[in-house]
Amino acid sequence: MYNLSGKTAIITGSGRGIGRGIALALAARGCNVTINYMRKREAAEETAAAVEDAGGRSIAVKANMANEADIHRLVDETVAAFGGVDIFVANAASGVLRPVMELERRHWDWSMDVNARSVLIGAQATVPYMKQGGWGRILSITSFGSRRVLPEYSAVGVSKAAIEAVTRYLAVELAPFNIVANCISPGVVITGALDFFPSKTQIIEHATQRTPAPRLVTPEDVGELAAWLCSDAAAMIVGQTIEIDGGYSLLA
Repeated sequence: MYNLSGKTAIITGSGRGIGRGIALALAARGCNVTINYMRKREAAEETAAAVEDAGGRSIAVKANMANEADIHRLVDETVAAFGGVDIFVANAASGVLRPVMELERRHWDWSMDVNARSVLIGAQATVPYMKQGGWGRILSITSFGSRRVLPEYSAVGVSKAAIEAVTRYLAVELAPFNIVANCISPGVVITGALDFFPSKTQIIEHATQRTPAPRLVTPEDVGELAAWLCSDAAAMIVGQTIEIDGGYSLLA
């Protein structure tokens, strides 16, 4: 177990799915967690209660990751509740699922703002507190769609590539302050997010057939990896994109 007692984390989009898995894994190590949500308040409050059952303190905060003022308010409410921020996990994701030739400017802007720009704004808002404490972790959730072309994924895939790039720049600039930034790239994880894909059934079937491991990755798997990356045991992993996909991406 990696001890994160006394640390405070903000996890965006954490009421359900992968964000919830990360929240519970950090809470099991003693971390305080701010659960962020956009629409599903009940799910966020349930996750906040589960965080407290797991050993951490928690609040749930509604904030739109496409809105810079909301991101700063999310940080301010966390600091008011817990006294600071040590870990920022950029997990919230959205986007328009269309072929690249059908994208409109508003589709592009929304996908980039929620997925990528929020990483930068969130880091800029939380890093001053990390510097005060002499320790910090920034984790961004990306996907293999940042490097491979997936059906209907154009705007989201580009935003995921931007997430990985900005994380590398953050990693180099912040490493001297004992603030470590990395990305996690999960394979196909069965969560409610897949419901937005017209080809959901085919995606799951294809991943199941091609994954060498005997099952698909779960939110709990991602949570355990996140907890390790937040620990001092992983302090020398800097600016990397760590794939957790059961071997899916290895096959030609």
